[in-house]
Amino acid sequence: MTVDRTGLARHEVPGAFDTGAAAYDRLVGANPGYHEHLRLSARRMRLPGGGRGLRLLDAGCGTGASTAALLAAAPHAEIVAFDASAEMLAQARRKSWPPTVHFVHSPVEELAASGISGPFDGIFAAYLIRNLADPDGQLRALRALLKPGGTFAAHEYSVRDSLAARLVWHAVCWSIIIPAGRVATGDATLYRHLWRSVLAFDGVAQFRQRLAGAGFTAVHSETMTGWQRGVVHTFLATNPEEPA
Repeated sequence: MTVDRTGLARHEVPGAFDTGAAAYDRLVGANPGYHEHLRLSARRMRLPGGGRGLRLLDAGCGTGASTAALLAAAPHAEIVAFDASAEMLAQARRKSWPPTVHFVHSPVEELAASGISGPFDGIFAAYLIRNLADPDGQLRALRALLKPGGTFAAHEYSVRDSLAARLVWHAVCWSIIIPAGRVATGDATLYRHLWRSVLAFDGVAQFRQRLAGAGFTAVHSETMTGWQRGVVHTFLATNPEEPA
């Protein structure tokens, strides 16, 4: 059993998101730049033609904020969005979407059994990889769903390489995120998990190496603006035209 530093087993993470689902949009909406930064990461995928003729996968879509970001960057694309938390997905489905957006309840490890298959022209994974028990295996599995030349983008916290970023993360979590989460839901488990899982996750250079080790090429990263500069990053990579 894989346990992160909060004591949460990885298989318990979807349940923690279930508990926090009803208040999740309200809490992230109070985070300056949260939605704009998701849109920025989606734009950095440089999807051509407004997504016309493209098929995209939103991996770990939560309440649909990342799905909306993908849709803004590629309004003409077909988007398949999945999440392991039934309650987060229920929040996403309550929103207004065009018929080109489809939601599927599934953990990333069971996509084939849930009817999700490639190839996709692009995959967007926001705040997902950090919560996986086998990130290397799942990165390889996601790459296998990409067309040759397709783009993978991970929108993720990464603070291990920077003392300044870690100090900002500690301050924001303990002054805002954890107290607000406790007030909104009566349970701070998810928000303490968020704090510690970010601290335990790869540094920027290490995650770029992890992507290369999963067979991706053209791996690079860019950070955000505002308080999330150096804290949240877009990691971009390509599925090579020839097998790695």
